[in-house]
Amino acid sequence: LKDTLPTANQVSLGRETPKHYGITSPISLVQAKEADLVLTHRLTEALKPYGVFEEELELQRRIHVLGKLNTLVKEWIRDVSETKNLPASVIETVGGKIFTFGSYRLGVHTKGADIDALFVAPRHVERTDFFSSFLDKLKEQEEVKDLRAVEEAFVPVIKLSFDSIEIDILFARLALQTIPKNLDLRDDGLLKNLDIRCIRSLNGCRVTDEILHLVPDIENFRLTLRTIKLWAKRHNIYSNILGFLGGVSWAMLVARTCQLYPNAVASTLVHKFFLVFSKWEWPNPVLLKQPEDCNLNLPVWDPRVTPSDRYHLMPIITPAYPQQNSTYNVSVSTRAVMVDEFKQGLSITDEILQNKAEWSKLFEAPNFFQKYKHYIVLLASAPTEKQHLEWVGLVESKIRILVGNLEKNEFITLAHVNPQSFPGPKEKEVSTMWVIGVIFKKMEASENLNVDLTVDIQSFTDTVYRQAISSKMFEADMKIQAMHVKKRQLHQLLPSLVMPKPAPQTPSPPATMGLPADPQTPSPPATMGPPVAPQTPSPPPTMGPPAANKTPNQEVLEEKSPKEHQMEDPSIVPETKTTEDRGAASAGEGEVHNKLIIMTQFHVWIPFLCLCVS
Repeated sequence: LKDTLPTANQVSLGRETPKHYGITSPISLVQAKEADLVLTHRLTEALKPYGVFEEELELQRRIHVLGKLNTLVKEWIRDVSETKNLPASVIETVGGKIFTFGSYRLGVHTKGADIDALFVAPRHVERTDFFSSFLDKLKEQEEVKDLRAVEEAFVPVIKLSFDSIEIDILFARLALQTIPKNLDLRDDGLLKNLDIRCIRSLNGCRVTDEILHLVPDIENFRLTLRTIKLWAKRHNIYSNILGFLGGVSWAMLVARTCQLYPNAVASTLVHKFFLVFSKWEWPNPVLLKQPEDCNLNLPVWDPRVTPSDRYHLMPIITPAYPQQNSTYNVSVSTRAVMVDEFKQGLSITDEILQNKAEWSKLFEAPNFFQKYKHYIVLLASAPTEKQHLEWVGLVESKIRILVGNLEKNEFITLAHVNPQSFPGPKEKEVSTMWVIGVIFKKMEASENLNVDLTVDIQSFTDTVYRQAISSKMFEADMKIQAMHVKKRQLHQLLPSLVMPKPAPQTPSPPATMGLPADPQTPSPPATMGPPVAPQTPSPPPTMGPPAANKTPNQEVLEEKSPKEHQMEDPSIVPETKTTEDRGAASAGEGEVHNKLIIMTQFHVWIPFLCLCVS
């Protein structure tokens, strides 16, 4: 899909839009003025330094690569057809095609972005063929590198680099003898008698095509979407997996704005985007078209029928059957953060439209690490690069559970995870670090607030380890660690490019994952490395209660022998200390603001946070 850069003479100038778009009438049919075109041109120029537009040469290379891949597909389908003894006349007409979806199909991909592709095959080509002989054919191509199949995924995929362009290929086998050249994947009839994995694979293309058919002017839509995607990434709210919005959700919000202002150009649409969604009454859903029931008995988003759908906080519904909520990961905190950003975006674009500010102001990245007083740093580590890649993917996919747990804590108002991850300390292991900003409730009754995050963090780590073990991915040295730090201590953990080191002085270090530092002895920045594990191999220990009459620190120092680990009863549950118990324990130790109670599970050190918020 060739993407073109809209200029002032390409945007639609105030023609009436005869077609009705969306589920409601437009808010305004006002036509674009000369000043709007000038602002749109300035917007285009402001976007260029951020690499959101691809050079023509690179675009042609993508088109060439997709052409090669399409030829490869047709050759392979002919080969498969011959092995299955189809008549020669059928083999010549059987077809088979590569479709694209996502940012490339929408025409808003950036430099170096990957391509989402769908391989559509006729009914005699099986999924097993795709993951066997087609995979073998790809291996034979000298342009193909980093080839890997993920057959057991929710949406099975083959990942590869073709001539240095990253491509993800999904597979869908249609109930058709031949695949016509002009096939329209929006046809709901294509879903009849299909395997659920094929329906999921088709969904990306069907949603993308529907979005393009539901906007009044594609070029205005594209420039607006490029702007909003860049803004969202700069403001750290672009991540479906962590509970913010992903690419398709942002595309649908922009498409809905275009429907409400069908004659507006991009500069106006960006402003209207912030106006509409800063005032949107969530959880009212965003819909691009009225949902249709195709009577195929596929589950669709419908809070009248499905009770769990009633609890979705920011529903943005895909326009293709079966309609789904693309934002089910959104939490109370992530929605609050996004709505606040919408309001700030409205304020900035108000200034821009009044010529009181430039577009560059919209893309100024806020300093996440100055925004909050308290942070939780989460670290995932593994011994090798390969193990680390799998482990980090799993941990990241579950961080929203930790955010949800923190939100439910009676003393926490908001938990804001930064979607940007950072390399952890350079030790023997490979590690990745995430930072979560936390706002604690102000309590009138006391100056200091003791908050116990033990259960919140333990529940999250339990979930991650359970899934790692059930999927047979878990290795003995895969670790999750968490720690509480204050704003002034972050520089000791984060890369200097992100968090410059302050002027030399003697700061109090953040709580380490081992013993609390002796307040009398200066110590280096926390390395976040776990205490040294026993040298003798032992089976994963289960969690038992703390030993009687021992402080948490004594418990850490006294490693159990392998024999003692084996004798532990797996049914034992950790003893839960009351608030009074914790207060009594801390009273004898003096004032400890970042106290970590550390226990073992699966031979992995996991911290528990009990902190004093002043």
